[in-house]
Amino acid sequence: MFRFFRSTENQRLVARLLRESFHQHKFGYGAAILSMLVVAATTGASAWILSVITNEFVIYKRVERVNWIALAVAAIFIAKGIANFVQAYFMSRVGNAIIADRQRKIYDRILAQGIEFYHATSSSDLITRMTNNAQAARNVLDQIVTSYVRDLVTLIALLAVMVWKQPALSVICFVIGPVAIYGVNRILKRVRQISKQEFRSLGQIVHVMQETAIGVRVVKSFGLEGAMRKRMYKAVSDVENRANNIATLEAATSPVMETLAGLAIAGAVFISGFLVLQGGQMPGNIMAFIGALLLAYEPAKRVARVRIALESGIVGVRMMFELADRPLTLAEKPDAKPLRAGPGEIHFDNVSFAYPESSPVFEGLDLTLAAGKMTALVGPSGSGKSTILNLIMRMYDPQVGKVMFDGQAISDATLVSVREKIAYVSQDTFLFAGTIMHNIRLGREGATDEEVMAAARAANAHDFISAQAKGYDTDVGENGALLSGGQRQRISIARAMLRNAEILLLDEATSALDAESEALFRDALQQLTVGRTTIVIAHRLSTVHQADTIVVLEAGKVVESGAHRTLLNQGGLYQKLYEYQLMP
Repeated sequence: MFRFFRSTENQRLVARLLRESFHQHKFGYGAAILSMLVVAATTGASAWILSVITNEFVIYKRVERVNWIALAVAAIFIAKGIANFVQAYFMSRVGNAIIADRQRKIYDRILAQGIEFYHATSSSDLITRMTNNAQAARNVLDQIVTSYVRDLVTLIALLAVMVWKQPALSVICFVIGPVAIYGVNRILKRVRQISKQEFRSLGQIVHVMQETAIGVRVVKSFGLEGAMRKRMYKAVSDVENRANNIATLEAATSPVMETLAGLAIAGAVFISGFLVLQGGQMPGNIMAFIGALLLAYEPAKRVARVRIALESGIVGVRMMFELADRPLTLAEKPDAKPLRAGPGEIHFDNVSFAYPESSPVFEGLDLTLAAGKMTALVGPSGSGKSTILNLIMRMYDPQVGKVMFDGQAISDATLVSVREKIAYVSQDTFLFAGTIMHNIRLGREGATDEEVMAAARAANAHDFISAQAKGYDTDVGENGALLSGGQRQRISIARAMLRNAEILLLDEATSALDAESEALFRDALQQLTVGRTTIVIAHRLSTVHQADTIVVLEAGKVVESGAHRTLLNQGGLYQKLYEYQLMP
């Protein structure tokens, strides 16, 4: 059982797990370990008392000791029962607390990562690490405490009784024990590899299920049920096969242990029978030895199997710590300070930026977005419009240059102070589980119902919300599935309006609105943007006429800048884009 700890990596992972979890729950673990020691002691005592019962009643016939021996037997089993309860109670509470602690830490680490991390890591992998890996951490600690404290100490207590009562017969156990351990170790060679593959297969099940739920319209409309079913069945079969392999390995220890235990017990009975019949041994000593040997079977079997559980669980612990140790793709500086209040000017100072493993989007970009004005970003796809918004929100940091708010580099500021200045509406509208009221109020925590409704009116959402059976208490479904695309978009706009931030970013915010709703939104936007720095991305150029400045981008460079009429008269790229949209 100790071969598991011969691996330096296993030692490191277990030491870290104990360091991060054991101290925090030392009282619970202390109570559990103390109760386990009581269980071990009472188990040994229950074997030992067999010799007292046999010798006192059968050999010496000391009837006067019946009461005391009966009380001793009752006390042993009552103490063992109470200790088992205390052990189970504290191990369960501590185990559940460890899962909760690990899940909080995993989630905090995931939240702290930048957008780049999410693009490189599948959501199914994150879900698997959040659930299965946290459970694996608990399982490893449980196995260490129960097997290396309760079961091992119980074995030691029972072996002590066996050696005390029958030292010669105990040799049989000491011979058979190493043989059993060798047989079990031969079975364990593939457990770690299979366990790691099983974790990956579980993640694949989650991944396919997510794609099915999120892309159900595409699945149905393209008749992809068969293809998705094939992928899911394969993932489920992989998990089933690997689980069966591990179960087979675990089960394979049983015949080894049963056979060897049977040989040991049979040999002990055979030899002890001769010893008693020849009058060389007290029957009570033989009974205590056989009782201890029988009681030792279950803890010995658990100790023999503990390495299987540890090998399986340590894979999840390793994956959990890999996530915890992954460097942050975007982090605050240690001396970061909140942004100072200002009018809201945004300046790109010689900014060069490229997404990971991609060609540069900007090289030496210099761009100023005027405070309190509306600036529209237009240009062909891939020209860098959305990247500008990503850099403003500090989803990424430029490789060269700085993004400045009122002369302050946002890379030197706290992330909270940067993002609390911004309200953002994306073309990919996302709504959280809950009611319409809840989703709009996410724009500003603590907003009153009246303020939420005012924001909904400004976004032209109040009428359709009021028409719902439950009004603002209507549930939106998963990602707003119970609402239309236009309704989801207007709720997202209302959320941004409620935020009342200094900087408003609209990335195709009206893409899902019909012509009438878009016209009403433009009227509301005109009021909302007064004195507020507003950056608008729109492919439909009819939505940017009222912008104070239109910045035309092409291949990551500013090729034109000015008001709508001015750019039309210049006959450049903006005019071409505008005329192209007017074509039937």
